[in-house]
Amino acid sequence: MKKVLLGLSLLILTCGTVNLRAQNIVNADDENNLSNFYKRTISTTKTALPYPHLRESDVIWETCIWRTIDFREKFNQFFYFPKGTDTNNNNQGRINLAYLIYRNARDGVYEVFEDDELKIPLDWDVVNRKLNKADTTLTDPQYDEYGELIDEGHDTVKYKTFSSDDYFKVNIREYWYIDKQDTRMKVRIVGLALVDENCKEDNEGETSCTPTERFWIPMDDMRVRNVFARANAYDMYNNSIERSYDEIFISRYFDSYITRETNVYNRNIHDYFTGEDAMLESNAIEERIFDIESDMWEY
Repeated sequence: MKKVLLGLSLLILTCGTVNLRAQNIVNADDENNLSNFYKRTISTTKTALPYPHLRESDVIWETCIWRTIDFREKFNQFFYFPKGTDTNNNNQGRINLAYLIYRNARDGVYEVFEDDELKIPLDWDVVNRKLNKADTTLTDPQYDEYGELIDEGHDTVKYKTFSSDDYFKVNIREYWYIDKQDTRMKVRIVGLALVDENCKEDNEGETSCTPTERFWIPMDDMRVRNVFARANAYDMYNNSIERSYDEIFISRYFDSYITRETNVYNRNIHDYFTGEDAMLESNAIEERIFDIESDMWEY
């Protein structure tokens, strides 16, 4: 009799365990094991590591640099892709940088500013009218060879809504400085701006594009950094070690070129150089910054 009761008890226990495991599989969350073979929790809960405290007296040298990151360069394409706004549509949960910035600014996660000084905050309604707008093109009246009016002309309204596909660049403002505590050259990115081509078509059908900064976000703000820390970019060598956007900017895992260094005339490189000369000037500024650190030491 004891053996029978023991057998029944083991049978009930086994059935209960199997049923519990089955329920766990059926009730699995969307982010658990349904789209991957293990649960990803690091990226969704990660927070950015605050910068170490820096005293004014520890900065013995500094310079301000403006530079541009072009997503069309092969090395920078992880900023631009995947296209679109749906992170769950065959995108493995990834999101491009432009839409990540736009979505969180729209939702009020952090403030946006008018320019790189980061002093004048912008109301989102003002920004939204710039990003989602209607352009009106007026067609001139047309006359025949006898001067008779054949077309009075008309207005053509084109509606433009925000699309991350239109954003190929970001501008960043950063400070290079020497820390007296360890006598090392360091860099801190303080601001980032979304840039689109801002293309317009004239009455003759000619299209002209002007790179335009839409708004700036403070890269020293922990709200911005935490958003970047939870969004991973594609890594072509190993998907399991995908870098977050915060890690990418801190480790400077991108290609860029300098467009301006702080100067007495307060001007950009393209104001006094063009073409290849501008590129050479950008490289010369880069080399000069790196030489400052090595020139402090004697061997």
